[in-house]
Amino acid sequence: MRISTKGRFAVNAMIDLALRETAGPVALATICERQRVSLSYLEQLFGGLRSAGLVHSSRGPGGGYRLGRPAEEISVADIVTAVDEREAPVDQRPGTLAAASLWLRLEETMHQHMAAISLASLVEQQRELGGPIVVPQQRRRAIAPALVARPLRTNAPNSVFALAAAVAARES
Repeated sequence: MRISTKGRFAVNAMIDLALRETAGPVALATICERQRVSLSYLEQLFGGLRSAGLVHSSRGPGGGYRLGRPAEEISVADIVTAVDEREAPVDQRPGTLAAASLWLRLEETMHQHMAAISLASLVEQQRELGGPIVVPQQRRRAIAPALVARPLRTNAPNSVFALAAAVAARES
């Protein structure tokens, strides 16, 4: 099991999501701003996370992503496996079996270690490290923006009598 850039970004995005989902679904656009990752890249990552059941999405105003199961039940190995492509099998040529066995044991050890680290522990560690965790207020969008009535300011007369007075004043 290798840890690719996809795996690293996915773990960071899942920590971000877990920190903020208490206020409701988290939009990918807000995650991409905080993590400085393109929206299309995050959409690709979250597609894999959604297929693995690690996140659920909701559409529409106020929509976004939520964890698919409790953070205590999601491991780093789950996240990395969901977004990384499968690797090619280890080289089995004669003379490489000892090395192949070593790489397989190392991969298994790394997988076991990542499986022992929960998303909840990473979230707690992030909270202990401090730093701002901004949870935006959920705003409901209006169907149409509210119109504000403004008083009209004109120099025109407001009645027939005022018009006659204005015309008479100009003629004199």
